[in-house]
Amino acid sequence: MANRIQRALLSVWDKSGVVELARFLHQNSVELLSTGGTYRALVEAGIPVVEVAHYTGFPEMMDGRVKTLHPKIHGGLLCLRDNPDHRRQAETHDVGMIDLVVVNLYPFEATADREGAQLEEKIEQIDIGGPSMLRSAAKNYRDVTVVCDPSDYERLVAEMSAADGATTDAFRARCARKVFRATSRYDALIADELLREQGEEDEFLPEQMALPLKKVQDLRYGENPHQRAAFYEIRLPGAATLARAEQLNGKELSYNNIMDCDAAWELAKEFDAPACAVIKHTNPCGCAVGVDQIEAFRKAWEGDPQAAFGSIIAVNRELDAATAEALCEPGRFVEAIVAPGFAPKALELLT
Repeated sequence: MANRIQRALLSVWDKSGVVELARFLHQNSVELLSTGGTYRALVEAGIPVVEVAHYTGFPEMMDGRVKTLHPKIHGGLLCLRDNPDHRRQAETHDVGMIDLVVVNLYPFEATADREGAQLEEKIEQIDIGGPSMLRSAAKNYRDVTVVCDPSDYERLVAEMSAADGATTDAFRARCARKVFRATSRYDALIADELLREQGEEDEFLPEQMALPLKKVQDLRYGENPHQRAAFYEIRLPGAATLARAEQLNGKELSYNNIMDCDAAWELAKEFDAPACAVIKHTNPCGCAVGVDQIEAFRKAWEGDPQAAFGSIIAVNRELDAATAEALCEPGRFVEAIVAPGFAPKALELLT
């Protein structure tokens, strides 16, 4: 258990819940530091707060690019509270302790994904001060609580309420791990986008690469019932991937369902002509093209009608009513159907 939180720094792009959190902190005698838009939001809410520029004695500069990169900030985060030499140096240089950091980052991903966004706009959304504060606080999680996700505010309030303004070791360690995952994904997104903008052929398969993965959903179990699993999306701007699909009907998909849906969809969309892929255990038991969708479906099903029972089917056109009627014929059972869209009559039949 760390000492009671006495000073907190709040600097967030996503301001969901930050005013309520700041009010709770103020009511619990925590001194608040803040910057930019967060500072203005707290002032407008009538919450006492000290601007970081006033606290450091150094103004924000270069259009806000430099504001929290200061020894009074990072010294207050990195100082080991039980190290006498650290404490002596902090006192010598008038560095106060910062016990809580609440920071989330500039929306680089949303900017990069916006149609028509220019490289200069994307670069300005590369956060520097935010990741620096998060990493400093997370490195010193034995003494400092760091929160980078608004969904953790409620837990933070509960922790402080239960421990007279302090937080538990387990909570701080968990939050630190979350920080390093968040900042590593953020950096991977930036590297990925700069490669898209400026990449050269010799960087197509770089020596080191981090994948910017984001959880889509937890799964009931993995490939086998005793295993745990989750479904993650890798950032592929504009790509029609299963991770961006909407489930219109039916039970929650399993790990194996998702694997088969992905295999079916990736196979079907390789073709320009109307195509249908029938997949069982990630292997095609039928795949065909036709002059229209119903012909492609019937040819694909006949590839191995026995194996097709309980399969996953994907088509590369909006699923039409004729194909839906064929799917409903006696003797057919399909786990899931993947398509770019469903005609109203087809959706009615299949649901």
